[in-house]
Amino acid sequence: MDHFARLGLPAALDLEPAALDRAYFALQRQWHPDRFVTKPASERARASLEAAALNDAYRTLKDPLSRAVYLAELRGVVLPGDGKTIDDPDLLMEAIEAREELHEAGTAQAVEALAARARAVMAKSLGDLGGLLLQDDKPAIRKALLRLRYLDKFAEEARARRTNLERAKA
Repeated sequence: MDHFARLGLPAALDLEPAALDRAYFALQRQWHPDRFVTKPASERARASLEAAALNDAYRTLKDPLSRAVYLAELRGVVLPGDGKTIDDPDLLMEAIEAREELHEAGTAQAVEALAARARAVMAKSLGDLGGLLLQDDKPAIRKALLRLRYLDKFAEEARARRTNLERAKA
């Protein structure tokens, strides 16, 4: 059973966060292992498995990028594992140039501007991904998701750089 079905939600890129929370917490109450303490071992084991599967589904679907990757994988899009080398020359050049800009940014404000730009591009790219999923354009979906992964990692690196600059200034 896929994560969307497990939570009784449509398999969609855009999920209402409140609906996801409601579905998860309702099912979590139903399957929480503490409710099965006095039950037979087989029922306790099933409750534990169901609760773990619910937690995994919720964690995956809660984050828009991991939800997008999961939805693409359900549709047969194959992505390299995390940490793999970028195989798109354009994306590789974009990543190199952005990292150089990040390295050269001398103030927390300059770093925040780069991070804000990356977040804005991410938001737009996530929006564009919906159309690619509707068209079932697997190569374009793969390329978009690889770029989104890179942007997410870049935003994380920018947060760390900003923190380091702020600490050095203090």
